[in-house]
Amino acid sequence: MTGIELNKYLKIAIDASLNAGKEIMKVYDLSFQVEFKDDNSPLTEADKRANDVINSYLNLTSIPIISEENRQIEYDTRKHWESCWIVDPVDGTKEFIKRNGEFTVNIALVINGKPVLGVIYVPAVKTIYFANVESNEAFKASLESHNVTVKTILKLAKPLQPKNNNSDKVEVVGSRSHMNEDTLNFVEDLKNEGKEVEIVSKGSSLKFCLVAEGNADVYPRYAPTMEWDTAAGQAICNAAGIKVISKETNQTLTYNKENLLNSYFLVRK
Repeated sequence: MTGIELNKYLKIAIDASLNAGKEIMKVYDLSFQVEFKDDNSPLTEADKRANDVINSYLNLTSIPIISEENRQIEYDTRKHWESCWIVDPVDGTKEFIKRNGEFTVNIALVINGKPVLGVIYVPAVKTIYFANVESNEAFKASLESHNVTVKTILKLAKPLQPKNNNSDKVEVVGSRSHMNEDTLNFVEDLKNEGKEVEIVSKGSSLKFCLVAEGNADVYPRYAPTMEWDTAAGQAICNAAGIKVISKETNQTLTYNKENLLNSYFLVRK
């Protein structure tokens, strides 16, 4: 796939995320009902509407789609895919239900198991992150409306700058109120190295963005995630020079696996 094609697909993904965000906010601003899926995860009308919008854009590319809200395709079919979209129409549905604004639209393009571009849109605050991994370019733009052109976004976009941390203070992405034992052990290990640790908390894929834009140093994830939770965030981090490393393989996370469940991982420079 050429650089021109990648940029074309990035623009499509940006447009899809903006229009999905618009639909999400229509639901967010009203009272809404919450359903629960077989795995007991919540589902709202916003998830369904956003998924329909995103599919309408991505289907035009003729590249297959793995979405949390689509019927999952058997691996016997998927294993032959060289490329695919990986989508979470509303990442952080629990945050959406709490109405705290920390939910996102995640869209990534994966080629041979690796994310090559990613878009994360935060519709509650109209902030968009996007990246092309092959050109090592990752950006953030603050928008005034969901109804903006890609050309306008490119004018507003500012490159992401991760931290160059030479101090003894380490900002760790995690929950302020409840961290599991593995994460607490990670923090204790840093303290034993003489580091002063500050916990930085965010919902959804914004955890990746915190590291990519220099508002945190490391994101240890010792809890279950699915591929659609991480693909776009990994693309943005990788393009900004941040690694997303599996604790199981000590290699970068890969995608379109037989099991779409990720291993635990670490996000850091």
